[in-house]
Amino acid sequence: MGENKGWYQRQQSVPHFDGAGATQFVTFRLSDSLPKEVLERFEVELTDLKGNIEIERIRRIEKYLDLGVGSCILRETSCAAIVQDSLLYHDEKFFALLAWVVMPNHVHFLARFDEGQGLPVAIQSLKSFTAHRLKKLHPEMESIWQQGYFDRFMRNEDHFLRTRAYIQENPVKAKLVENAENFVWSSAHDPLR
Repeated sequence: MGENKGWYQRQQSVPHFDGAGATQFVTFRLSDSLPKEVLERFEVELTDLKGNIEIERIRRIEKYLDLGVGSCILRETSCAAIVQDSLLYHDEKFFALLAWVVMPNHVHFLARFDEGQGLPVAIQSLKSFTAHRLKKLHPEMESIWQQGYFDRFMRNEDHFLRTRAYIQENPVKAKLVENAENFVWSSAHDPLR
């Protein structure tokens, strides 16, 4: 399915880890969810910031995504179902799915990648399959997914638990529901997870 790369770097990004037994937090988003000018504004604002700039960049991006900017086609039942069903289909074939949420304009998931289950291959398969299906429902969209994805290696159990809670509480934080269990497109709603 794909070889594990170990530590690697994509273009000018921070280092990433793709290894057997690694648990990863992954985010990918719709192509129109985060305009280039917003990212550029964030970069200008972050130039004078002291402290961990990468963490602050991530916070700003997540807050912006939760505003529900862009087409938000994943708000539609048919579109959200395509993505959630694909995540569940990829479970155990490409990764062990531990938590997920399909938000109106982005997707978060937490998964363990075992030997031969490479993160880049899994993401390419997931995004390619869902883009093809979503494009049939939304031919007006030039592209479905923004290029690339965000991933973060889980350092320890506490990091894992905080990340899983973040994923499952994201619909509450974005004011889509009052209780995480009520959001259908999430592992919090799935009693088997």
